[in-house]
Amino acid sequence: MTVAPTRRTATVGALLAGALVGTAGMAAAASAGEPVDDPTDDLDGYTPRKHAGKDKLLSAADRHLVGRFSYGITPRLAKDVRRAGSAEAWFERQLNPRKIKDGKADRIVHWWPSLRRSPADLWTRQITGVEGGWEVMDDYARWVLLRRISSKRQLLEIMTEFWENHLHVAAVGDGQFTHRVDYGNTIRKHALGRFDEMLVATTVHPAMLIYLDAAESTKDHPNENLGRELLELHTLGAGNYTERDVRDSARILTGFSVDHYKTWRPVYNHDDHYRGKVKVKGFHDKNGKANGKATTAQYLRYLARHKLTAEHIAYKLCVKFVDDKPSKQLVRHLAKVYLQNDTAIVPVLRELIASPAFRASRDRKVRDPGEDVVATYRALGVRFKKPAGEEADGSALQALVWQSDSIGIAPYSWGQPNGQPIDNESWSSPARLLASMRFHLSASAGWADEATHYREPKQWLPGRHPRFDELVDHLCQQLMHKHSTKRLLKAACVAVDLPPYEAIDEDHDLVKWGFPRLLTTLLDSPDHLSR
Repeated sequence: MTVAPTRRTATVGALLAGALVGTAGMAAAASAGEPVDDPTDDLDGYTPRKHAGKDKLLSAADRHLVGRFSYGITPRLAKDVRRAGSAEAWFERQLNPRKIKDGKADRIVHWWPSLRRSPADLWTRQITGVEGGWEVMDDYARWVLLRRISSKRQLLEIMTEFWENHLHVAAVGDGQFTHRVDYGNTIRKHALGRFDEMLVATTVHPAMLIYLDAAESTKDHPNENLGRELLELHTLGAGNYTERDVRDSARILTGFSVDHYKTWRPVYNHDDHYRGKVKVKGFHDKNGKANGKATTAQYLRYLARHKLTAEHIAYKLCVKFVDDKPSKQLVRHLAKVYLQNDTAIVPVLRELIASPAFRASRDRKVRDPGEDVVATYRALGVRFKKPAGEEADGSALQALVWQSDSIGIAPYSWGQPNGQPIDNESWSSPARLLASMRFHLSASAGWADEATHYREPKQWLPGRHPRFDELVDHLCQQLMHKHSTKRLLKAACVAVDLPPYEAIDEDHDLVKWGFPRLLTTLLDSPDHLSR
């Protein structure tokens, strides 16, 4: 990656993206021998016209809270917030996702039959050449992205992604792919519950056991991969354990396995479980029974309740939702709340959004590739249907995964067990910015398949004959839930070579040919690329 940009550097870089689109358009006109007049020459002292929409925009503070805990504020989401009474009331409702009806998003999983097949069935289909594991995992990624686009339970999806990344199991890989869908569902079940319960459920889950080689670990030859990553990545944090801790951590986990290359069902092999005294940090156990499940559960709950684990989790929550370099005071406060509430996640989130640091962190987080893809399709109001027959391979739905990958990374494809980065620097390089620009143009131009519905350019017009500056303001409200600024208006004028006062109607060249460029200019702005 490039040198870490400051907030100002990242913002200026994103602004340049919008200007680059317009510059390219003007360069094309010049190369064709057409005269090029700067349509923004007369913007100095000009007062842009605002579009008076039917619904009032959320306040800046409300927009910040909802935007940070969703994949982008759509008109429908803003309506839900207003109906709740405030962003805080909406947030509280989101903390109890079972009370939110989301049948449409829940049914999407049925589009891909293999996401509901048994591990044995999936393995048989792979070894007989019917369907590879990577194909099933691509469909899993599509399902996850589409859930994020369409779900009314936005906070649940946000937190599921956070924990699925914290307790990372790469989706593609022989063996673990057979259990990977269930692993994701397990995390979704616990995403707003208690961390100790989630840690127990995920550490001995077949997907995790296979991924970090614990399924082949025995008392005579304990594999230390899971024992180490459990301490370093999932709980205590780097530098907070010894090699003896790792050794005994691995010994405690012996016995848990799967029926390799046959049914892939989880099994517990008593003969493989290490018996004898174990000690990890302050955890002691005689560990004298052949069945070590109880000892393992006690050990994992001990780790979940450790002060270092509390600080490690609080720190990562702050990096994800507040700032790349959160204050020690905030981290310690959230860690204290975590411990006082017996590892419950919801009280920590409540304290996080109530903190002055969170309120001051508006627009300081950069969207990662997956967030960019989801937020863009949400902003454009694209509606997906299940593609059928030969059209499926060339559909926009199929493209979701490689579009995310083209920007930087596809969901759950990070190769290392530490999960993909959640900091700004990792996703602020020039290469990532250019990749986002290409994706925005592609998404704005639409996809040629009948299963995907895009808004026609004329459907974006706020009335019959809006002025260009009024249209830009309307689009900013629709795409980013913000009013336009002179900076954005100038970028838009340059991009499509129009003065701000020009009237636009259905027969205008902008509507016929230039609308994708206009939409792209706004999507390339820091207002969209930050959250």
